[in-house]
Amino acid sequence: KIFMNTLKYLQSNEFLLDVDLWRLFANLEELSKISLSFLKTFFETVKEHVSKSDSPMDFSSILRKFFQGDLCQTHQIYCLNYTSAVFYLENLRQREDFGIYLKQWCEQNEQCRRLHLPELLVAPLHRLTRYPLLLNNIWKRSTDETEKDFIWSLKEKVEKSIRDLEGKVKWLDNFQKFRQLQEVIVWPQVWDRDKRFFVPECLKQSLRENSSENILSSANRLLLHEGRLTLAESTRLLDVYLFLFDDFLLITKIKRNKKKHGGSDTSLIPVCPSLTPELQSFIREGGFCTVLDQPIPLDRLILKNIDPVHVTVFSLRNAFLIQHENRYRQCIAVFLLQAQTETAKKTWISQIETAISNYTTQHETKKSTAFCFPAESSEI
Repeated sequence: KIFMNTLKYLQSNEFLLDVDLWRLFANLEELSKISLSFLKTFFETVKEHVSKSDSPMDFSSILRKFFQGDLCQTHQIYCLNYTSAVFYLENLRQREDFGIYLKQWCEQNEQCRRLHLPELLVAPLHRLTRYPLLLNNIWKRSTDETEKDFIWSLKEKVEKSIRDLEGKVKWLDNFQKFRQLQEVIVWPQVWDRDKRFFVPECLKQSLRENSSENILSSANRLLLHEGRLTLAESTRLLDVYLFLFDDFLLITKIKRNKKKHGGSDTSLIPVCPSLTPELQSFIREGGFCTVLDQPIPLDRLILKNIDPVHVTVFSLRNAFLIQHENRYRQCIAVFLLQAQTETAKKTWISQIETAISNYTTQHETKKSTAFCFPAESSEI
């Protein structure tokens, strides 16, 4: 509330007017109000019981009022905004004026106890997960069977609410990440990628309409592993960045060009905090990733380790081979990749093998389900 109220004060004096309070703090005021009301009512009941030992400790009415009311709902609204708030905050922190507001106006306040805004924004998420523990402790100490049944059912509903919320938060986090990747990954046209393909100017527009970028717009796709590697070409070593998704592998070339978007400075692009620190740093430097070749479906990917003897003969360090096959099992592309360390290499091999195994298992299950016909009628 120190950060929120200070920002309100600064905006009333016409500073930081472009900063959106809701995007940062969401419904924090409403959340604080209802949480405080719950605590006060809760402790008043305990206090009354202590002062009048003969009065029963009636928690049912309090729990019903708040947990079947707005307590969990206000937490959910806040938590669903949290990922977006952190994303927005990371972008704002690059500004000098916003940095002064954070460090000089807020973080030096004794009540903040040297905590920064990201550490405080996550606190309501932790609070929500503790409510089932509170309900469980009340249930243990309750002596009335009817009350025990009610509290237990309430605890299960809160736990289900949290599980549903976790799924929504993960989905939103994944959505933010993929939206960022769509900004960073550049898909060159086929005639730019390979000079063998000739397309007259009059036909290029119709081919551009079938944009490859939509491949990353699926909300169900997952990014399993990513990182920088070195690609060994015939005359040089090329820095590449690999993205391993749950259905294909994408190999991209690392490019640095601050004039990517019509001369705009790409270092000002907001960076999604769930991306790896390496990629975050790379984006802030104005970098982007150009797709080197078509995506490699996991059921068309052959992974081969490089024998130790080749390490000495060909000066290959921490190397492994990725082979792309078409549907007729013909090899159409080969990529010789080198990791920074042997550990990084083993991690990549393990991640790819696991992804292929999971993909194969999932699709075999779908096929077997598709071919499961109902039993024939005895009358046929």
